[in-house]
Amino acid sequence: MKSTTRGTLAVVVAGVAAAVGAATATPAAAVGTVPVPVPLGGAETALGMKLPKVGGELPVPTTGTPEGPRFVRGRLLPQDVVPRLPVHGGLPGLDARAPLAHVLDDGFDHVAVEAPASDVRALAPGLSADGPLTAPKPGNAGLPGLKLPELGVLGPVLRTAPTADLTAGPGL
Repeated sequence: MKSTTRGTLAVVVAGVAAAVGAATATPAAAVGTVPVPVPLGGAETALGMKLPKVGGELPVPTTGTPEGPRFVRGRLLPQDVVPRLPVHGGLPGLDARAPLAHVLDDGFDHVAVEAPASDVRALAPGLSADGPLTAPKPGNAGLPGLKLPELGVLGPVLRTAPTADLTAGPGL
């Protein structure tokens, strides 16, 4: 088989594999979180005892688009010289189930903690400034007047609402 035929065949096979993979898997950015299982099956078999089942979710942070400059009447510079950048992500999630040795009662075989990944919306800090000159005044031959310069730091903003559920009951 010639090298060009092998190369063409390799490209076709790679294209088909990519198409099948794209059709069956969703991209990580579209999902929002990536599941992270903790495999303890081998340790459970080696130790001969029931171990906790642990898994989690890691959020995929994405950046948004900052607002454009907003011009305000009477100012030389836009209102936000350095705009705040929005960042969307989340807090990691946890799903853990551990066996109990009948500590509470015969009906309580396990304890479980479920804390799903929660959304986090944040704005990075920004900067607002204005120069030491006013807008041109018609009564002053079109020249600007003097004023005190202004500088302000726009603080970061963080919004989230995490939740968790703790249960104990029969069955693992």
